[in-house]
Amino acid sequence: MNHTKFQALIKDLYKTVDQLESMFPGRHFTPDGHMVGSIGECLVADAYGLTLANASNKGFDAVSASGIRVEIKATQSKSVAFRSCPDHAIVIKINPDGSFEEIYNGSGDRVYNQFHGKKLPSNGQYQISISKLRQLQHEVPATERINRVNGDEA
Repeated sequence: MNHTKFQALIKDLYKTVDQLESMFPGRHFTPDGHMVGSIGECLVADAYGLTLANASNKGFDAVSASGIRVEIKATQSKSVAFRSCPDHAIVIKINPDGSFEEIYNGSGDRVYNQFHGKKLPSNGQYQISISKLRQLQHEVPATERINRVNGDEA
């Protein structure tokens, strides 16, 4: 994959969003839903040197060079949702310029333990706030994290 071209396309996408929002004040053109998920998966796979799996695998979106299955969550809001406990999770917040901030990079168990004793919501997804994930990140030892191989450090 051409890392430079990919980064430029994502930046162009967000520039287009900015221009549309300038043309139509009060209207939001922010990418969301599947598009944000796919953008996030590709951003993380590129930045961390992961191999993307086919879409819609339960509990993982990519695999690391060492074989770790990684669930990738991307957001532009204040929370993300989990359907199952992943082996490893990388959660990012996509910035308006197309870059991203790493929020959480560690064991899926640490995240999923936050739902212990809670009733599964009717949509089948537990929500966890970005602020809680930031707190959990402080508990992740450096040896547990998957290191970036491309792009600027968040």
